[in-house]
Amino acid sequence: MPAALAADRIRHSRRAFALTLAAGIVGLLALAAGASADPLTPESGGSPNADSIDTLYKVVLAVAVVVFFGVEGVLLYSLVKFRARKNAVPAQIRGNTRLEVGWTLGASVILVVLAVVTFVMLADIRNPPNSDAAGFPSDRVENVQDASAYQPRTPNGRALNIKVNGQRYIWRYTYPDKDTNALNNAFSYEELVVPTKTTVTLDIQAQDVAHSWWIPQLGGKFDAIPGHTNFTWFKIPEPGVFRGQCAELCGRNHADMVATVRAVEPAQFKSWLARKRREVDTADKLAQTRRKELQAEQAQGAEAP
Repeated sequence: MPAALAADRIRHSRRAFALTLAAGIVGLLALAAGASADPLTPESGGSPNADSIDTLYKVVLAVAVVVFFGVEGVLLYSLVKFRARKNAVPAQIRGNTRLEVGWTLGASVILVVLAVVTFVMLADIRNPPNSDAAGFPSDRVENVQDASAYQPRTPNGRALNIKVNGQRYIWRYTYPDKDTNALNNAFSYEELVVPTKTTVTLDIQAQDVAHSWWIPQLGGKFDAIPGHTNFTWFKIPEPGVFRGQCAELCGRNHADMVATVRAVEPAQFKSWLARKRREVDTADKLAQTRRKELQAEQAQGAEAP
């Protein structure tokens, strides 16, 4: 076998192996849990605003698909119907005024319809509903000291407001006080526990670099920016666990900055929050006691000759 032919076969074998490997990797990624959940549209099912986002996306996608196949169909028809024959000279025409006006008006109508549908559905995406009667008795959002015009508000003004703080490389969640909406020292890391059937509003901040809060099944993506507060909301009807991750490259351990929301029954949430407050109070008392011991030791050391 000539050397050139052998080398050519080796190159073809390597190329086939590389293509097979790439196809296998793409197949594994496509079959991953996150990719197969909603491969063409946003994830939904966890909160009404996520469902509205998914519905709006599907409406726009359906219109785009119709337009795409319509344009491509006319293009293919024109290529076949008016293809050049042998030694053929195409007709020299300047244009078709009615056709040009028609497709301009058609495109304008499509854009206007999509704009109207978008603005109609934005209300359900931005404005949260009231909590159910059986939900956790939430506090009035208006009582928050740094309330903003952009903060989501329910019709009755009541929601469970939680502070979300992004810091490299973990999320911290601070819960409201049991009597007022002023924040105390009840907090958790990584996992946000919330009651079902309750409207939860989030104040999203960052203390170091830019992060991005995103739980796909609970709504859109919101940046966490130092010195600025973003707002979002969700309302989970049934118990469950929803996972996400920081969606803004924030450093070398960005991939470790995961986010989890666990929805439990309101009674279970009350018990969990009370236990969390006791744990934090106990830790604070121990820290204060140890601080006093260290101060006493330092004072004794200063008095020693």
